[in-house]
Amino acid sequence: MRTFLISTVAVWLITIPFAMAQDTEIQSYEVIKEIDSVEIRFYPSATLVTTSGGNNFGKLFQYISGNNKSNQKIAMTAPVYRNESKSEMAFVMPSSVHKKGAPAPKGENVSVEVTPPRYVAAIRYGGYTNSSKESLHKKRLIETLQANGIEAKGMIEFLGYDSPYKVYNRRNEVLVEIAYAD
Repeated sequence: MRTFLISTVAVWLITIPFAMAQDTEIQSYEVIKEIDSVEIRFYPSATLVTTSGGNNFGKLFQYISGNNKSNQKIAMTAPVYRNESKSEMAFVMPSSVHKKGAPAPKGENVSVEVTPPRYVAAIRYGGYTNSSKESLHKKRLIETLQANGIEAKGMIEFLGYDSPYKVYNRRNEVLVEIAYAD
């Protein structure tokens, strides 16, 4: 029992600082309006590095680790985007890279994309994500938009903000581009 208690305390002491640390740059946006648990947001232009097929995270991680034409290492940012079919994934580039331009990829099936400014609707939830949580929050998002006469324009996207090692206060979102006039 004593060994178990000491082990548990040691694990907590090691993981709490990592779980509470959040120095990752987060993609900027402005909350325009809140409707129940849904935020209407404006996102300025951003640079994304995208890929599809298998090992999506690995390909994107290689890109930011220097597997690009400039051999430039790029800081990890948040969120990580996934499309609904889970076939595509994207990393948001830091604002400094967006301003200067992202290096061309070396890797196969990796591309750099500059997104136009856009309005989106987003709903947030915590914990580790899974398909049932994603489905539930997608349904809530769509129902809220329909009840308020807001038209969804794009595909559903799933956003993850945290390292898989973060245990507490995890942030996930379901997002969709919308037709919105300020």
